[in-house]
Amino acid sequence: MISLDPSDQVIILLYFGAVLLVGFLSVRRSSEAVEFLLAGRSLTTPVFVMTLVSTWYGGILGVGEFSYQYGISNWVLQGVPYYLFAFLFAFLLARRIRRTNLMTIPDKLEEAYGRKTALLGAFLTFLLMTPAPYILMAALLLQLVTGWGLFPCALLGTIVTTAYLFSGGFRSDVNTDILEFFLMFFGFAIILPFAWAKFGGFDFIRQNVPPSHLTWDGGNPVQFVLVWFFIALWTLVDPAFHQRCYAARSGEVAQRGILISIVFWVLFDAITATAGLYARAAIPDLAQPVMAYPLLAELTLPPVAKGLFYVGMLATIMSSLNTLALISATTLGRDIVWRIGKERARPYQKRLTQWGLVVTAVLSLGLALLIPSVIKLWYTIGTVIIPGLLVPLVTSYFEKWKAPPRYAFASMLLGWLTSTIWLLIGWRQQLGVSEFYPFGIEPMYPGLAVSVAVWWAGWRGR
Repeated sequence: MISLDPSDQVIILLYFGAVLLVGFLSVRRSSEAVEFLLAGRSLTTPVFVMTLVSTWYGGILGVGEFSYQYGISNWVLQGVPYYLFAFLFAFLLARRIRRTNLMTIPDKLEEAYGRKTALLGAFLTFLLMTPAPYILMAALLLQLVTGWGLFPCALLGTIVTTAYLFSGGFRSDVNTDILEFFLMFFGFAIILPFAWAKFGGFDFIRQNVPPSHLTWDGGNPVQFVLVWFFIALWTLVDPAFHQRCYAARSGEVAQRGILISIVFWVLFDAITATAGLYARAAIPDLAQPVMAYPLLAELTLPPVAKGLFYVGMLATIMSSLNTLALISATTLGRDIVWRIGKERARPYQKRLTQWGLVVTAVLSLGLALLIPSVIKLWYTIGTVIIPGLLVPLVTSYFEKWKAPPRYAFASMLLGWLTSTIWLLIGWRQQLGVSEFYPFGIEPMYPGLAVSVAVWWAGWRGR
């Protein structure tokens, strides 16, 4: 059971109040789309780093679950691949993205391949960026704090996140991310000294966790390890990365900001991996590994410190939730509805995005309640969307690698459909168990293979 002192509850309430205050104080009275969607392209290097670091690290309960089950391999499988692809993003794409002076991924797809491909890309981007997993995580954490049901907790988290975005757009998103950047590091830094004092140092961990928890692969098979490297391709198509590059003051800021961000991700991963090992060592028979961090806090932290740790977890989740909500809203309102009626809708990009935010909030709330599993949501979204988006999007920034528009569209469509059909065939029997997929192959691989093959045929024919 979780118990919170009144002082802890006050700290959590102050956190929500501070987020709302910062979000609403960031509102600028401007009808310009570039202000609402990209904060006037004004991000400096420190701001770029803080908003990217906090946004890209939202799945904190999933990190705790993975660390509890597989030990330091969490750092290898869910850290190293992302560092690698973020490094590639910085040198291959960051400056190119900013140089285009566009606003969104579908803008680039339309410029390179035409409106039809842009609309399909917008649809896939909308699915990719649903904030449903983060609404669910925020709701689960709020359940622990309040004792309320899942629905009111999910509704509260959604309202708190989207209220200031409706008025302030991307600038509100960025400024709340800055606050949450400090809170997530401070909150997690608190737990390690207390755990060390209560249980001891590395010897306690080594003696009380399975030996596989201290190996790089966690005792997992090769295919399990490889699939996480492929899922990390998400980085190259992630709209939050692209959005922040479009919003950077210059291409140099975008590139430098990503490289600095990798250092902060390494540091935060070190903290969270160590906390996960302490949780496994101190609570060896935990029925719900997703509760690893909250229950470790229950064992180790006194009042006030516990409240600050919960704020750190909430800040980590909410910083991603608000970004995904805004990008989903932009994709739905501006990139789909606006693009369909482009000429007559031209003055209404901001208004369409605001209404897209309302629709996104409702749909994501429903999805979070319908599929109450963070891992299932992540797995489903990443597995079917990345094979469709990856090749057409990345090649669109390199003139010599572009395929003809009809091949780019076919590559995107068939990559997505192949992975989706492959996934559904396996799921008819058991969710996410690879031996039930055709030939025992994960759905992402055939989707990527088909997408690359179609793109290659078009590129060679060009």
